[in-house]
Amino acid sequence: MLLPLTATILFYSSPTTFQQHSLFQFFPQACAYAAFFAWSTINGRTAQRLGLTSRLIPQGLRWGILTGLALGLINTLVILYLVPYWGGDYRFLADTPHARIPQLIMVPWFILFIATMVELNFRGFILGRLLALKLPVPIAVSMSALLFAFDPFLVATFQHLHWIAVWDGLVWGVLWVMLRNLYATIAAHAVEVIVLYSVIRAILA
Repeated sequence: MLLPLTATILFYSSPTTFQQHSLFQFFPQACAYAAFFAWSTINGRTAQRLGLTSRLIPQGLRWGILTGLALGLINTLVILYLVPYWGGDYRFLADTPHARIPQLIMVPWFILFIATMVELNFRGFILGRLLALKLPVPIAVSMSALLFAFDPFLVATFQHLHWIAVWDGLVWGVLWVMLRNLYATIAAHAVEVIVLYSVIRAILA
């Protein structure tokens, strides 16, 4: 758990010229996945600990799809209406790496892959380890949400919109704590991004 946190702190403590390199932006995530691999190898019963047993799939899909649709609608409205009202812009999203990938690849395959990897990292592993350290649930959920929202690649890609990831992370964290079902957060993450991506890509086309 300390490895991804330390890697994130080191990234933001490094010179700006280093922070602009794409490979360096993935450094905290690479450390997190390395720590996750080591943890799962040492402890075993990974699927049970994360909430990835097959019996949890129906519950995870129900909660995840509903949560994802709700967040997708809310965040679409925030980006399209509140962000411009506050003087921000969302048109830069047309130039992000995600926008350059063909839509038939992004929806749903690549989005589902990203959602799975991110949720394994930030909810299943990081939030799970914070709770294992006996941190109070509000603190653990908040810490995992902030680590997610301030992931260097996410910040570099989505600029001022990365703040949306704070409440996304809080909602997904609470969902995982309530259900201990990672299928729910994966589905919620994927459905929300599919809604956002599809609407905004259509508008910016």
